[in-house]
Amino acid sequence: MPVTAVAAEKPLAARVMVIGHRGASALRPEHTLASYAKAIADGADFIEPDLVMTRDGVLVARHENEIGSTTDAADHPEFAARKISKVIDGRQVTGWFSEDFSVAELKTLRARERLPELRSTQYDGQFPLATLGEIIDLVAAESKARGRIIGLIPEIKHGSYFQRIGLPLEDQLLATLAAHDYTRTAPVEIQSFEIGNLKYLRGKLADGTRGNIRLLQLLGDAEAQPYDAAAAGGRLDYAQMMTPAGLREVATYADAIGPSTRAIIPLTPRQTLGVPTSLVHDAHAVGLEVHPYTFRPENLFLPRELWRGDDPCSVNEAGAIAEIRIYLATGIDAFFTDAPAIGRKALDGR
Repeated sequence: MPVTAVAAEKPLAARVMVIGHRGASALRPEHTLASYAKAIADGADFIEPDLVMTRDGVLVARHENEIGSTTDAADHPEFAARKISKVIDGRQVTGWFSEDFSVAELKTLRARERLPELRSTQYDGQFPLATLGEIIDLVAAESKARGRIIGLIPEIKHGSYFQRIGLPLEDQLLATLAAHDYTRTAPVEIQSFEIGNLKYLRGKLADGTRGNIRLLQLLGDAEAQPYDAAAAGGRLDYAQMMTPAGLREVATYADAIGPSTRAIIPLTPRQTLGVPTSLVHDAHAVGLEVHPYTFRPENLFLPRELWRGDDPCSVNEAGAIAEIRIYLATGIDAFFTDAPAIGRKALDGR
């Protein structure tokens, strides 16, 4: 295991949390109830549903609104005519889109593995798409059965796009959370790569009656911009948001940031771990927790010095644990992982 020098920094959080990224997405098709259940069984403290909207206003869990790449939509002749090209967040995308389907129609589809060249496809075709309400019911039942609180960390996807087409996610998300006993008290942390919707939500939560809900500002690649900032003609990028001044501004409306792991410890040109940045310290200095994304168990995603063997597709538990522990030493407060069981081992010292 390499030795990486880090400045002494303690987490702000009372307890560091393991977040099941799209469930246990290294082991089951992402954003299915099976993936979430596996994440919970493997020790996740939070599970993450990315949220998009159906034509009839129901929140469903998908990483993006284009659903052709993670479902069998292409195999349904009745939906062939719905394949279309759209501009989503400034990019042209071709496929099938959640907002063109009712929830009943989406329920006829089945999930597929997003990374079939890397991960098993044995569960393809087995699991339906999940609504946010179904996910909350699952988490409530698992929490009761296991005698521990399990949080939700939903991400609003393509917020400006859905707002523009008349299907805004923000109020529907708050209404769905309020409609379930479990999410009226259990920990919830709402995420977005955009800024405006988080500020809107901060205003909606300002009366303090929903004190179980926190907000997380996701941070993309340094040179990229939050889409709502770009669409408004602004020049703000994520690099500026990660400066001390930028973090002070984020702290006026969010409780945590979600940077990529490499914004905390970048890779060198040789794909080995470099020198840690000051991001964790700077965020903590203004009261922001740091929840980086995403730790994955395959060699392909690990720094080169932690590989075992030469196959990029090989699952490397020891290397993944070593990487997570290096990042834990920087003082992070939670972390997203595709393999919560490995995250649990890394955190608990097993």
